[in-house]
Amino acid sequence: MALLLPGVPAPAHAQEGGVPDGPGRAEGGREASARAPAAGSTVDERSPAAAGVPAIEPPRLLELAQAEYPPEARAARQEGTVVLKLLIDAAGRVTEAEVTGPIGHGFDEAARAAALRSRFTPARRGGTPVASRILYGYEFQLPEEPPAAPSSSAGGGAGASAGSTGAGVPAGASVPAAPTAEITPRPVGAPAQATGAAPAEVTVRGAAMAERLRQSAQAIKVIEIEEAKRRTADMGEVLARTEGVGVRRSAGLGSWTRFSLNGLTDEQIRFFLDGVPLDLAGYPFGISNVPVNLVERVEIYRGVVPVRLGADALGGAVNLVTDRDVRGTHGAASYEIGSYDTHRLTLSARHLHEPSGFFTRVSGFFDAAKNDYPVDVMVPNENTGREQPARAYRFHDAYRAAGGSAELGFVNRPWARRLLLRAFVTDYDKEHQHKFGVMKVPYGEVTNGETVPGATLQYEQGLGRGVALEALLGYTYGRATFLDVSECIYDWFGRCIRRRTVPGEDRRPPRDQVFWEHSGLGRLNLRYRPHPEHALQISVSPTFITRTGEERSRASPQARDPLGAERSMLTWVHGVEHQLNLLDDRLENSFFVKDYVQLLRAKEPLLGLGGGFSRRERDTHRLGVGDGLRYRVSEWLYAKASYEWATRLPRPVEVFGDGAMILANLALEPETSHNANLGFTIDARDTASGAWRLDANGFLRAIERLIVLNNRPNELTYIHVTGARSLGIEAAAGWTSPGEHVALDGNITYDDFRKTSDEGNFAGSEGERMPNRPWLFANGSARVQLQQVFAARDAVSLTWDTRYVHEYYVGWANSGLIESKAKVNSQLLHSLALTYVARLAPRTLSFTVEAHNLTDEPAFDFYGIQRPGRAFFSKAMLEM
Repeated sequence: MALLLPGVPAPAHAQEGGVPDGPGRAEGGREASARAPAAGSTVDERSPAAAGVPAIEPPRLLELAQAEYPPEARAARQEGTVVLKLLIDAAGRVTEAEVTGPIGHGFDEAARAAALRSRFTPARRGGTPVASRILYGYEFQLPEEPPAAPSSSAGGGAGASAGSTGAGVPAGASVPAAPTAEITPRPVGAPAQATGAAPAEVTVRGAAMAERLRQSAQAIKVIEIEEAKRRTADMGEVLARTEGVGVRRSAGLGSWTRFSLNGLTDEQIRFFLDGVPLDLAGYPFGISNVPVNLVERVEIYRGVVPVRLGADALGGAVNLVTDRDVRGTHGAASYEIGSYDTHRLTLSARHLHEPSGFFTRVSGFFDAAKNDYPVDVMVPNENTGREQPARAYRFHDAYRAAGGSAELGFVNRPWARRLLLRAFVTDYDKEHQHKFGVMKVPYGEVTNGETVPGATLQYEQGLGRGVALEALLGYTYGRATFLDVSECIYDWFGRCIRRRTVPGEDRRPPRDQVFWEHSGLGRLNLRYRPHPEHALQISVSPTFITRTGEERSRASPQARDPLGAERSMLTWVHGVEHQLNLLDDRLENSFFVKDYVQLLRAKEPLLGLGGGFSRRERDTHRLGVGDGLRYRVSEWLYAKASYEWATRLPRPVEVFGDGAMILANLALEPETSHNANLGFTIDARDTASGAWRLDANGFLRAIERLIVLNNRPNELTYIHVTGARSLGIEAAAGWTSPGEHVALDGNITYDDFRKTSDEGNFAGSEGERMPNRPWLFANGSARVQLQQVFAARDAVSLTWDTRYVHEYYVGWANSGLIESKAKVNSQLLHSLALTYVARLAPRTLSFTVEAHNLTDEPAFDFYGIQRPGRAFFSKAMLEM
């Protein structure tokens, strides 16, 4: 499908088949291609450019480097044209040169070397320099044979002996043979305006799809990961630097994480990888531990979720988009090492065989950390037995995860734009240092882990007459374990101080549990564009999960195992969405209707000596509706409003428990919420003082039957809060100097989340702020960058990041005395990173050294559970 940039001044053409376009596309990372107008051409008044939307101006050649004519080819009097894809950065430097039409005989290497030394003016969108990719032909021609007159200047003359040169021409163009022995380069490829040749073909990279999403009617925040890939922060830390987003960790790498968006948390937010639910895509350990270097961008949907994701989210959704480019050959690798014996490795590669359309992509990762950082604890005095403060190291908190995926199939065929099969497997193990949510008693042997293999099959094709089809099938098998059979009582120094009468550190009796889960996913998206101003999309998305388990440490193997009960859940979400574009794309509106169906089947163990199971069934049906509106006031200013009456169906972990620490609650009902957003965006990139940006958004979430985790000793279970309301504002601002030497960014979030009902659980806390949730936090960053420090295409940057979280109570504010109430104190944490990037085309190398929690402040995301102090990390990355 052709993805049109807003404001392309001439009709775009599809690179992968003729499928209708639109910002509702789930595809990410594809580049929008457009043919720029030649000099003196006119723009149709009906085009977006005439409506004041940013237009694309192609790069122009400034300096053409001379290519050396290969001696063997010269001797054999061979000629030819090498077609290259040049990646030109926002400063006009050629950072990549990929030979797409190899002809051999040394021509390819010579043309590529010359192209990398050439200089261009950068492409511009709406006057702003942007990176671009152009097709460029470098033609090698020999002079005609001179007349048969012996001339010392003609035989092996200067042009031949010194190296005849080729001239840059647009792919497919030709240049008449030179009449003399010396060839003068004629750069007709890029400066079409100067030569009158065919215009260059321009492809604006990366920002195309991200910008389309930002400027669409969707309530979305897009985070591009290019800079984060070179840094040492994990995905949780990257997301936590975004307004409206909170990420709280119970310890170091691999620990339990609570993600929040506009006040709503955990399962109320849906997580995806390329549109596939994250736990069905090979990442069962949560979004915070997904390797950053395997992701291209993050799409955060604020409370209003498009129908194409097939989600029943209450508070929004987060979609991680990987590299969706299918062209050429590309590879990348990164390795990170740091404090607490942390090691992180990622590898990825892709290749397209263009004649057949066969495509393959592989990726893998490995993470390991001991997390043995020091903490302040209370330990008994050896003489008196009284507790006293001490400094100890976490000794049982290690994490290890590894995974890989292989994708293969066909692209850009007449019968399929994409037909790709992806197979994956992930495995992780996690040690537990203490009870969930409480850092009082140390554990020495409690562990859990999971192994998840699976596969997805994706098919996309244009059906003609403005119709596009996307289909997805997926299956995942999960095997999870939880082990708590220790007979030792450990102290904070890792010593077994005495034996237990009954084994089990977390809870007795001991547990050696294994769980099996089969999950299936189907999705069908059908998009129809009957008119340039209208688009209709239909989405159908069923998900099926069945789960059972076994307790392998039962006292009586003949007794019925409560975990052996089979439980299944079928969730079916489908919807219809209509998109409308009016006033030359100044006004965009997206209206949708959703239908939610859930069928739950479970067996509950009967109490008593007889054992047995009782069958329980529950069917749920709900409707939802939503609308998104965007109005563009000018090229750099637009406003958005969105609303959804959302429904979220309970997830398996909420109704079935996790079999380890969270108990089942089959009585949970769906949550519903009125979600609304209202905001505006200023994006002034091309000003004399630099690029300015401002985004402000107000939000409302009015929830019924809010599901929360009731954190009581030995009774961890999900329950309902009858009514709650989240009302707040989030804002982000930034400035980048001319030349990108300095960049300043900051954001702030205020969220007033309160209980609104005097019924049900916690009835006496009506009007009080919801406990144990940060309600005021902010982020800031400053980057100083120097370019061309040691080489022509390198850069050195120093980046400072800070995060502030205001204090908040752990319990209800009206419960207990103010002076004795437990609270998490205000925190201000800093990090500092030094990064060096060398673009040695076709390779890009980067090195980063970074200090987290630079001032070594006591850090707590949860009451009493200490996060790591000052830590140092380094990372190397290679792209080619």
